Amino acid sequence: MSVQEVANGVIGMCREGQNLAAIDKFYAQDIVSVEPVGSPEMPAEMNGIDAIRGKNQWWVENHEVHNAVVEGPYLGENGFTAYFNYDVTHKPSGQRIQMQEMAKYDVKNGKVVREEFFYNSPEA
Repeated sequence: MSVQEVANGVIGMCREGQNLAAIDKFYAQDIVSVEPVGSPEMPAEMNGIDAIRGKNQWWVENHEVHNAVVEGPYLGENGFTAYFNYDVTHKPSGQRIQMQEMAKYDVKNGKVVREEFFYNSPEA
């Protein structure tokens, strides 16, 4: 798959709320995921498809999404970026959050091999 095909697939599925399915379809087994901050429970850098699935499953289970806007993809030679704007409630605390993030995806051999996120939110 080309970078454009991967980008359109990932972003199209994210627009439909199918983020976990996008991981299964488009991510490499040895994917690296980097967040701007980490915690003892959730390190800033995670490696491997199972860890990334777990991180995303945790996010789905702990947030109620009221609205999600996904813009992009914005293509490059070896990857793409996208903009996400979320209105969510953190279920454990009940806190409603307006979260904006940019995501950069590196593609190799038709799979996403690295994702990196850049936030503009109260938690970052």
